[in-house]
Amino acid sequence: MRRRGSDPAPLPQGAEKTDRVRSMFDAIAPRYDLVNRVMTFGLDQRWRRRTVDALALPAGSLVLDLACGTGDLSRMAGGRPWEYRMIGADLSAGMLAANDTGIPVVEADCTQLPFPDRTFDGLVCGYALRNFADLTAAFVETARVLRPGGRVGLLEVDAPTSPVMRTGYRVWFNKAVPVIGGVLSDRDAYHYLPRSVAYLPPTPELRRMLNDAGFSGVGIRPLAGGLSQLITATRIGVPTP
Repeated sequence: MRRRGSDPAPLPQGAEKTDRVRSMFDAIAPRYDLVNRVMTFGLDQRWRRRTVDALALPAGSLVLDLACGTGDLSRMAGGRPWEYRMIGADLSAGMLAANDTGIPVVEADCTQLPFPDRTFDGLVCGYALRNFADLTAAFVETARVLRPGGRVGLLEVDAPTSPVMRTGYRVWFNKAVPVIGGVLSDRDAYHYLPRSVAYLPPTPELRRMLNDAGFSGVGIRPLAGGLSQLITATRIGVPTP
């Protein structure tokens, strides 16, 4: 519900945000993939492939798909030449119910993952960082479940640096996407999702947060002129044999 006047209601924080994100993704799960393809003109699939490719791990590596949703990144990882072994985790039971990849999945909060230390060789996450209620804690937990030398590939939205592209991006993402989402899925959810970009820290802060959590070699590169961004990093430490 919007406030009177032009200012929208403040974005939720903490436990309220977690509850809202869970219920929102439960609601949009059945048509989530369709809306993604329409609102990105299918480019999201190319960006997801680049995210998986960026791990550059040996064949058979065990990879966690964090906030796996319906399983797009897991499908990419299982279908590449090296065929990673995938496990998925997501906060939303609705999204997991729509996940037909056949990989093991678990319902879990990103800050309390039910895996022992150093379980995974790699981790991917697609368009979910801004939905985590505590991004710092999520990065720390990500580092905990990765072995030393493990790799992460994190895909998120971004904003183009070109003034022309930025204007078009704002019109599309803030005006057109809520309309498309309202027609194909849930109107309120797709009004909220463009606003949720405000949760994302600026690039220097993201890099610092990952470094502080135990990662090195943090790379943050724009995709398609800044429509999305790919964040890569390596877990600090000597790889275990």
